[in-house]
Amino acid sequence: MSAPRIRVLVADDHAPTRAGVRASLDAEGFEVVGEAPNARVAMELAVDLEPDVVLMDIHMPGGGIAAADEISRSLPNCAVVMLTYSRDDDDLFDSLRAGARGYLLKDMDPDRLGPALHGVLAGEAALPRSLVSRVLEEFQGRSRRKLFAKAKLPTQMTSREWEVMELLRDGLSTEEVAGRLFVAPGTVRVHVSSVLKKLRVPDRASAIRVLDGE
Repeated sequence: MSAPRIRVLVADDHAPTRAGVRASLDAEGFEVVGEAPNARVAMELAVDLEPDVVLMDIHMPGGGIAAADEISRSLPNCAVVMLTYSRDDDDLFDSLRAGARGYLLKDMDPDRLGPALHGVLAGEAALPRSLVSRVLEEFQGRSRRKLFAKAKLPTQMTSREWEVMELLRDGLSTEEVAGRLFVAPGTVRVHVSSVLKKLRVPDRASAIRVLDGE
């Protein structure tokens, strides 16, 4: 017996785009169970049809991000994946905060759409390579800002000193930190020594406790 086909709802206010997406998905063995020209219809059809995936345009009537948030809350087993031309950071991060499990660009190779959706349903994140670095930068920036907010430092540390201390805080050894940052172990020790002087603490463990706000 063949496995049941993955059921997809396509939400986009541009009819030719919906037709193109449907054709790509049909060719990959997906079942397009419905099409929605705006956010309101997308939410209604999602509740009625309970698809496995909702492919959602961002800038359509009613707002795709708002619809993604509602669908993600109402149907936690449904994977919302944004399909858009927008490379705007705000659109990307607002979509992820709204519960989207993927963010795909409409100018991608159509042959990659099916594999990307299979990956999402397997627990992978569907993000174009051009945007992955932005997500990492945002995550790393938040981590660093969190430490800055906690720590009341007498002297500001350099960006590289923060990188070294964050890696040590995560349990990496001097040699592992050096390998991660592509520097010599001695360079890592120099940065650590500088941090200890700035924080006026005797060892690494004490420095990490200060950075954690303890």
